[in-house]
Amino acid sequence: MIPALLAGPGDLIIFNLLRYVTFRAGAACMTALFLSMMFGPAVINWLRGFQRGGQPIREDGPARHLVEKKGTPTMGGVLILLALTVSTLLWADLRNPLVWAVLAVTLGFGALGFADDWLKVTKRNTKGVSARGKLVVQFGLGLIVAIAITWFLPQGLHDKLTLPVFKELLIPFGFTFPILAMLVMVGASNAVNLTDGLDGLAIVPVMIAAGVFALIAYLVGNRVFSDYLQLHFVPGTGELAVFCSALIGAGLGFLWFNAPPAKVFMGDTGSLALGGALGAVAVATKHEVVLAIVGGVFVVETLSVVIQVFWFKRTGRRVFLMAPLHHHFEKKGWPEPTIVIRFWIISMILALVGLSTLKIR
Repeated sequence: MIPALLAGPGDLIIFNLLRYVTFRAGAACMTALFLSMMFGPAVINWLRGFQRGGQPIREDGPARHLVEKKGTPTMGGVLILLALTVSTLLWADLRNPLVWAVLAVTLGFGALGFADDWLKVTKRNTKGVSARGKLVVQFGLGLIVAIAITWFLPQGLHDKLTLPVFKELLIPFGFTFPILAMLVMVGASNAVNLTDGLDGLAIVPVMIAAGVFALIAYLVGNRVFSDYLQLHFVPGTGELAVFCSALIGAGLGFLWFNAPPAKVFMGDTGSLALGGALGAVAVATKHEVVLAIVGGVFVVETLSVVIQVFWFKRTGRRVFLMAPLHHHFEKKGWPEPTIVIRFWIISMILALVGLSTLKIR
């Protein structure tokens, strides 16, 4: 394409490599991992410097949290977003509007989470931004990005919901599809937020889901593979594999510092952003239902809260010892690493189930 800039055979090889999504996805993952590992200590020291006591701990939560997690800084999502954004900008094709749409949701929800965390650590309480305020911002930004993604999707597919097993069946939503897409993004965002309650609990299922959707984005963005697997071809989504790979690298680097006992929590800065990112990628690749399967841990955690609130208001009794579900197991006496690792295992099983639907014909 630009032979005048190629000085020799070595440059030609590098230039050709950059044309491949797989190469750039791998490079994005390694770049994000390097950045998060390199800047992690500095970011943690910066967060610790102004938080004066770390993340406020819920007094109605498990008693051991008041001791074990006291003083740990939050807002570690800043590190994830820094590594993710820089890597995506370096390695993705920035002419692709879907890349910018997914980044908009990620950074927009991240900014909302940052504001929420900032209020918590500066006012020294667990309230932060009001629930209504959060939802207004999430619904507003989510709807704008949903309309944009719908606009860029191919005609005949842009306003329909696809199903993972019944591949020929398309459920038409017409002009209301952006509302469904918005709900997917907002729902995923808040589901990851509810899951982020133990060291390493949320970030690994997020990385597992990102790995699944890196593959899905690559397959549905490739005409040959999508035809063979009878997937709906969505031009341009291959670049989202680069974004998802960068998310994996950034998540791995963050996990290095978030592994038990955590030196930093991702906070709403990370959880709202990462959930929104997964939701946006699922909408862009037309695999919203697969996200519900692969992210089953997030779905169950959310349902546990909904069931608990509904049943308590109706009967005055609780279904679980405490919600979200991971706190229920804490109350039952399970050690934190046991809960976390078992949730990881379930996430991996659900990822395999989600991937298996791609081959069913």
